[in-house]
Amino acid sequence: MSSLFSIAQSGLAAAQAGIATTGHNIANQATPGYSRQVVVQSSLGGQNLDGGGYIGSGTNVETVKRIFNDFLAAQVVGAQSSKSQLDTYYSQISKVNNMLADSSVGLSPAIQDFFKGVQDLVANPGSASSRQAMLSGAEALASRFQSMDAQLTSMRNGVNNEIAGAVTNINAYAKQIAQLNDAITKAQNGTGQPPNDLLDQRDLLVSELAKQTKVSVVQQGDGYNVFIGNGQPLVVSNLSYELMTLSSPTDPGRLGVGYKTATGTIISMPENSLVGGNLGGLFEYRNKTLDPIQNSLGRIALGLAATFNAQHRLGQDQNGNLGGDFFNLASPVVNPSDNNTGNASVAASISNVDALTTSDYRLTYDGTNYTVTRMSDNVSMYSNTTFPAGAIDGVNFSMPSGTMASGDEFVIKPTINGASGLSVLIKDVKNIAAATPIRTDAPGTNTGTGAISAGNINSSFTGATVASPVTLTFDSATGTLSGFPAGMPVTVTTNGVTTTFPAGTPVTYTAGSVIAFGGAEVKISGTPANGDKFTISANTNGDGDNRNMLALGELQTKNVLLGGTASYNGAYSQLVSLVGNKTRELQTNSAAEGTLLKQLQTAQQSDSGVNLDEEATNLLRYQQAYQASGKVMQTISDMFKVLISLGV
Repeated sequence: MSSLFSIAQSGLAAAQAGIATTGHNIANQATPGYSRQVVVQSSLGGQNLDGGGYIGSGTNVETVKRIFNDFLAAQVVGAQSSKSQLDTYYSQISKVNNMLADSSVGLSPAIQDFFKGVQDLVANPGSASSRQAMLSGAEALASRFQSMDAQLTSMRNGVNNEIAGAVTNINAYAKQIAQLNDAITKAQNGTGQPPNDLLDQRDLLVSELAKQTKVSVVQQGDGYNVFIGNGQPLVVSNLSYELMTLSSPTDPGRLGVGYKTATGTIISMPENSLVGGNLGGLFEYRNKTLDPIQNSLGRIALGLAATFNAQHRLGQDQNGNLGGDFFNLASPVVNPSDNNTGNASVAASISNVDALTTSDYRLTYDGTNYTVTRMSDNVSMYSNTTFPAGAIDGVNFSMPSGTMASGDEFVIKPTINGASGLSVLIKDVKNIAAATPIRTDAPGTNTGTGAISAGNINSSFTGATVASPVTLTFDSATGTLSGFPAGMPVTVTTNGVTTTFPAGTPVTYTAGSVIAFGGAEVKISGTPANGDKFTISANTNGDGDNRNMLALGELQTKNVLLGGTASYNGAYSQLVSLVGNKTRELQTNSAAEGTLLKQLQTAQQSDSGVNLDEEATNLLRYQQAYQASGKVMQTISDMFKVLISLGV
């Protein structure tokens, strides 16, 4: 009789366990990371009763099993890491894209407004109000460059803050996973049964950790060992290791990530090793978008300032002086490493803005060779036992003092401050060089058809060239011009071919050729008669002269940047297009990765998720089993009463 009671009791216990498990599933249907659980039963062994066959002894609840697919879970974690990286990158670059493409705060309107002032001054070269308007436009343009650079710098600081936040989250998740490893091991060892809810919590934390950085998980016993980067252990059993933020040794304002070993040593982790997740997205955005964009903006500013200055220096202001630099050009930034042991001082200067790239450069010394590496593509630009001489991508390097020790490093940023350092040097409207320093004349007594251009100068011009008027006389017998200043060689350029004539010698005349001496350039055309004269003199009354301002205005549409392939607005439009295309690419990739993640999560939920309809069916099934086992118990009780009444 006791064996019958045991069978009924085991049935009641199994049904009760099934009802409790089903209720637990229903209650946690919306709990993040929860995996449905099922009761695993087995039949108790039977007994052979006097050769009548084996009679069963009831059922046994072996365990409550968690429905969890390790393979699907690993795929979801990997997709989650990739999706988080793309989302972070897209979120960050969208801010830059909105700033650059904004028609009201972008650079294009400021360039157009500045050249409107230039064109107004072309029409009114002697007007003080037009000159002031032109200066105001220049100040507004410089201010726009500075403002945009300040926004990029603010974004850079924001990246630092987000890196620090990601590191904090990673450390917190690692600590919790280690604690759960310990709790799971103790629970498993104490009961021999899996603590399903703790296992779910641990897997959820791994998924959350993957949102911050790419992880690899190796199960050892009951615990998870979690690795990041190039295989650095973040969690080993019940121990967790910390990450921390580190300032770059060559840029104090640039945060990186360090790994704290078991001995307390801090190891700087390469940024390219921390891929995936929020952290990977931040590093990729900063290295592949923010740095080049800020450098590109600086390159445009430097190019605009250099080309405008070059033309302005060829003009003459209202005081009769040659024009000076109109804009200030920022110098390259040179950052020595905090780890340097030598006493070298390294400097850099820009020799050719047209050759500038948007990259930074690393100068190192290994005790034998000096090496310059372009950091954008990791290409070695120079490697020799002597310090680099000559220009590298438009930048000259120098070591004014000291010596470099083996292992010393410097990072050179040629264009990083180009936009923030742009400013207007001219404050007095009279110093705007709208005129050209020379003027020409052909007397009305000339009998031929020869005509002389208004004339212009090049960078070698000084006032001494026309300190006294230069009168050129044509000799029809020899076909030459004479009267050039003593001590000044003359060059004649015809169809791109230049011929040099020694100082003091007659110069062969070719109609339409450019004749240059002492930095002055004129063009004589037509057919002069014998004895015809042409005069080149100083522009002593150039207040109404707009020739140099015309040349400055033409710079707006000339292809003077990027190797002569783009105008000022063209170079900026290329930058806007580059950022816009990258933003669109990231948006598309993020959507695609989101679709993949959703598919994997759906597949995982179809296996591990709670289906309320299925649970309702299970609940009914276990309820009926419980009632049936109770009926068995009642039947056994009635049988026992019958036996008692019979006195058996």
